[in-house]
Amino acid sequence: MEGHLRAWGHLHALLLLIVPSVALALEEELIIVSPHWEGIQREFERGFGEYALRNFGKKVKVEWLDVGGTSEVLRFVKSEFSKRPEGIGIDVIFGGGIDPYIELSRLGLLQPYRLPDSLLSRIAPEIGGIPIYDPKYRWYGATLAGFGIIYNRAVLKLLGLPEPKTWEDLGDPSLFSWVGSADPRSSGSVHMAYEIILQAYGWRKGWEVITRMGGNVRAFTRGANESVKDVAAGEVAYGLAIDFYAWAQVNRIGPDKIGYVMPEGLTVVNPDAVAILKGAPHPEAARRFLEFVMSEEGQRLWMCRKGVPGGPREYQLGRFSVLPDLYGKLKGLTAVSANPFSMGSSLEYDADKGSERWRVLNDMVGALIIDVHVDLVRAWRAVIGRGLREEEVELLCRPPVSEEEALRLADRWDDPEFRNERIAEWRTFARKKYEKLGGRPEPDRWGRIATVLALGMWVAFVLPYMQRSFKRRRLR
Repeated sequence: MEGHLRAWGHLHALLLLIVPSVALALEEELIIVSPHWEGIQREFERGFGEYALRNFGKKVKVEWLDVGGTSEVLRFVKSEFSKRPEGIGIDVIFGGGIDPYIELSRLGLLQPYRLPDSLLSRIAPEIGGIPIYDPKYRWYGATLAGFGIIYNRAVLKLLGLPEPKTWEDLGDPSLFSWVGSADPRSSGSVHMAYEIILQAYGWRKGWEVITRMGGNVRAFTRGANESVKDVAAGEVAYGLAIDFYAWAQVNRIGPDKIGYVMPEGLTVVNPDAVAILKGAPHPEAARRFLEFVMSEEGQRLWMCRKGVPGGPREYQLGRFSVLPDLYGKLKGLTAVSANPFSMGSSLEYDADKGSERWRVLNDMVGALIIDVHVDLVRAWRAVIGRGLREEEVELLCRPPVSEEEALRLADRWDDPEFRNERIAEWRTFARKKYEKLGGRPEPDRWGRIATVLALGMWVAFVLPYMQRSFKRRRLR
């Protein structure tokens, strides 16, 4: 017995030498807030679980918090930190581009972590002038995303509509009611499309593109994938789309039916980030998760076809890797055919500007386009009918503030009273110009008839019944 104990003691000491000391500190829980869809969550949860068990001998339970799209996640995180500045009980934020991460970095809400050199040396520092990771190591681009236009070839052929090549094409009068878009206030990827349009065309011209396109939108959906599915179903002919949502429909339905274009020189490939939040309750598990996501093992989950060894098992993700050498290494095994590091774009995207005015832009699109959409559509139809007079198009698309003013407003956007006053002003501004161009809404004749009938039925049936009931109670 004593010999067995001595043998176990030697074995235990040997295991302590073999197993990294970090395993002893690795927590068995990880809490992640993310706008990512279920497929990404499931594949990375499974992959990280296997990685942690194999490398550290620990099972790590991952809990995903779903609070909505990117804009809602950003709003939630900032709100929680305003109440609990030392930490909000969440370890990692995963997904949503880089603009929210730049803002969270500026507010001091992210925990820096420098990846080991073996991982960091393989990650490209930038793409098209956009940083792939923060120089202070507060966030890392976990994958890359492109932004463009999905379109239904069958519907275009049936209606005789053109294939799109630029964002501006979506404002063509012939596309009236055949464009789809999500609400940027709930969709980070669609927000990025609007921000890219403003940076590609400039502030005034950009708002012309956005306003004319908004006049052509049939309805604004809550999620980006909903409008993409509307295109696939033929409900609309065109839609704003992040690349992997679009390619999923192209692969599902066929490239002869569904097309996707990234406007040349007018769009960017943007990192989609991951970061550790300040005061993370499980810091060691959070660091290991970042290492897994940024490793070749994690990057294979984005790129490889489902079923390929080392790739996703249940959901094909079809997204780009941030490791340039992986494109040659995995040739023929991936769900993505392009290499974003070989793409060129003349657009120089300003990520700091995009981050600074993130919420201001969302509220401007909401107040000027979405919340008054019925008025915009009526005005746009009238402007089209009168032959697109230059002065009327200019009035229709005129923004209420300059680009410089919008950036100054961003400094005060955390003041709810100030923000709500500006939004109300913008709605009033939009309604007035749309009414000037399209007239006031016509009275709802059928609605008035229905109201009169309902009132008549109330007088004829309900009132006599109430009177009889009242008399019976008095007699008792």
